[in-house]
Amino acid sequence: MDNFSRIPQIKTLTETHLAGLSLQMCLAQNQTSQLWQNFMPAYKQHNIWANNFLYSVEEYDENYFKNFSTNNFFTKWAAAPLQTGAIMPPGFTALILPQGLYAVFNYKGLASQAAPMYNYIFNQWLPNSGYLLDARPHFALMGQAYKNNSQDSEEEIWVPVKG
Repeated sequence: MDNFSRIPQIKTLTETHLAGLSLQMCLAQNQTSQLWQNFMPAYKQHNIWANNFLYSVEEYDENYFKNFSTNNFFTKWAAAPLQTGAIMPPGFTALILPQGLYAVFNYKGLASQAAPMYNYIFNQWLPNSGYLLDARPHFALMGQAYKNNSQDSEEEIWVPVKG
């Protein structure tokens, strides 16, 4: 049995303002753990967050998926929404997720075991969905059911699409 939903919910994201840290990386030299290790101490130190949701965001250039290679670079963010009027922690940068349509897949399990889900999304679901991949950020939304490095961890995978 799969540990992800094969039929996504199609949702419209309203413009979302985040604050976080980013790194340029490629899948062949993935630095996601390092990014989150740098983000979490400052996140926990400041009581300025709008809610308990964490965003793991990827910004890809327009040719990233056309000429896919694990050596292609992209920008990865560890981020969270600030309370209105809150001052960003030192070293953090603002990130705006623009409004748009997303295919939202539920995933349960270890992040290190998510490759079959991404393979399904991009090689099976998307080509047969009637949607096209949109050039906006992709992200994982991690809420209260997210448990780092646990088989029981749950998160939502948001893939930008257009009709």
